[in-house]
Amino acid sequence: MPASLALRRGLLYDPVVASGHLTDADPALGRLIGRVGEYGLELRHSRSLFASLARAIVYQQLSGAAASTILGRVLALFAPRRFPAPADILGIAPERLRAAGLSAAKTAALRDLAARTLDGTVPSMARVRRMDDEAIVAQLTQVRGIGRWTVEMHLMFGLGRPDVLPLGDLGIRKGYAVTFGSRGLPEPAVIARRAERWRPYRSVASWYLWRALELD
Repeated sequence: MPASLALRRGLLYDPVVASGHLTDADPALGRLIGRVGEYGLELRHSRSLFASLARAIVYQQLSGAAASTILGRVLALFAPRRFPAPADILGIAPERLRAAGLSAAKTAALRDLAARTLDGTVPSMARVRRMDDEAIVAQLTQVRGIGRWTVEMHLMFGLGRPDVLPLGDLGIRKGYAVTFGSRGLPEPAVIARRAERWRPYRSVASWYLWRALELD
């Protein structure tokens, strides 16, 4: 993929260059890349970090269909707005969010996200694009209900960052076991050590490890 096309997709790296680097640095991973084929990570474009994180909160620990239904009910509370603003979330009775299907924990998390967006803890999308990965993790995990994994998914799928390795992701651990013939699930520290050779394209390596679980 030409670098210009990668940039138009929102990626901050060229997947062809990244795949070549990974293949040279780790031939076993390279064999997986060869079996899977072209890199296919698709970004979830959003102009609002608040909206992106709000969706992530709603979707946590739910199937896609169930979460989509609940999100639709929540958004209907604020029609004709396409998506509520932080002040809208704080201005509605929590009981109405609960009636739309949000749990008590998710209602509290959504309200905390709204409050922290208004007080500047959650940066604007323009500002977050200028921050490094660990600074973003440190900033956003201050929000109730937002853990490191959620932020890492946003770094990869929302911002197109090249060097994210979600060590807490079960799919990554399973994909690593399949790819490298581990007995049982490898510890995160084991993956982290090998992944040093994957820098600065650990996001690409992670995507291929997820795909390893889909191969025959």
